[in-house]
Amino acid sequence: MPYWLVKQLMQAYHDKNSYQIKLLNQCWFFYRKKHCS
Repeated sequence: MPYWLVKQLMQAYHDKNSYQIKLLNQCWFFYRKKHCS
C-alpha cells in the first residue's frame, strides 16, 4: 500500500470520517486491481 494512502487512512480513522474511509478503500481496490493484474 502506498505511503500517501496509509497516511490518509490513518487520518480518516483518527477523525472517524467514514465517508473518507470508504472512498480511500475504493481507491485502494482500484489501485491494486490496476497494478497487480
